[in-house]
Amino acid sequence: MNDDIKPYEISVLDADLADLQVRLARARFPDELEAAEWDLGAPLDDIQRLTKYWATSFDWRAAEARLNRFAQFTTDLQADGFDPINMHFLHQRSKDPNAIPLLFVHGWPGSIYEGSKIIEPLTQPGSNGLSFHVVVPSLPNYGFSGGVSKRGFSIDQYAEVLNKLMLKLGYDQYVTQGGDWGWFISRALSHHYPQHVKATHVNLDLMRQPGWLKHPLLALEHSVMPYSQSEREGLARTNWFYKEGSGYGALQTTKPQTLGYALADSPVALLSWIYEKLHDWTDSYPWTDDEILTWISIYWFSTAGPAASVRVYYEFTRVNRGEGKPGQMTQDQMLDWQPITMGVSHFPKDVIVAPLAWARARGNVVFESSHPSGGHFPAWEKPEVIVGDLRDMFAKNGPAGNVVKTGSKL
Repeated sequence: MNDDIKPYEISVLDADLADLQVRLARARFPDELEAAEWDLGAPLDDIQRLTKYWATSFDWRAAEARLNRFAQFTTDLQADGFDPINMHFLHQRSKDPNAIPLLFVHGWPGSIYEGSKIIEPLTQPGSNGLSFHVVVPSLPNYGFSGGVSKRGFSIDQYAEVLNKLMLKLGYDQYVTQGGDWGWFISRALSHHYPQHVKATHVNLDLMRQPGWLKHPLLALEHSVMPYSQSEREGLARTNWFYKEGSGYGALQTTKPQTLGYALADSPVALLSWIYEKLHDWTDSYPWTDDEILTWISIYWFSTAGPAASVRVYYEFTRVNRGEGKPGQMTQDQMLDWQPITMGVSHFPKDVIVAPLAWARARGNVVFESSHPSGGHFPAWEKPEVIVGDLRDMFAKNGPAGNVVKTGSKL
């Protein structure tokens, strides 16, 4: 192991646990309209129940132990023009030295916890003998990675430090998997570092209708083929998200500092802000209180603080307005076709669900699957599906079976 890579265990200070208990005990709750439903936001009964459980019964030390069963490390990495960041990551290697290195990239409001269900099955050989070396980082400003103090740290900088992490681990060639910000970061990785990123698998349908000039065959297919029932439902889901579910983004892209005071000071504010997404963005997933509070506690105890996690929305919006640094990619550039080998998994309750033809305009799509259930966090909701899709895509005789020269320097 590189001497600059240090073993790590999650161990929240007793003083921080005590502080959380005090804040929860002093929580004040708003009233609620009669017959209130989820369209108004997180229900009062749910938040009061979870707050009480968090304060009196939730066992963070047990949650720590579950996370600490994975091999974890930290190392310092630096994006050009920024101070070094102490990066935290899970790194589980397969027993097969020729396993495929896979980088799992979470988004907001995700963390290492989101990817934890797929680590063990992916590192074990499946029925086709395929396994992976799995790296699950806490993104900068998230979880147990350090934060960024300078303005301008956008998607390209996230990609830069993650690529440096994979190279530092000895993975000269690797593949990625992700949704949410993981989709954006994967696009930046494949654009900036094609010599290292050999394929990507995504589960967010952030796509646009294929145009006649750039994709005439796909545009023709789109124009003459009627939408299927699932595609119509997907477009309706997308329309719901933009009309009813995207208000959080307006605030996070414009005034993240103002929101940050609530997230940093009030565990109940943080709980309600994220719990709403865990409900609305999943497909009737049967959340347990322990799962919800482990998810939220990682944000509350995060190294940089929960306010840091939303700043990427602001920074990326400024790039999209032409106010970024030279070389930073806009969303339009990320939506352009790339030669990267791609796999796409569609889930009906994701926040953006596009017709199938749209995805093929983003790159060399060699693998595509549509699933009857699942939402925005499929690595958590449907880990067996994500594992199966990755095995099918990268199987030795599969559509992306030979993209990576396997093995590493370790």
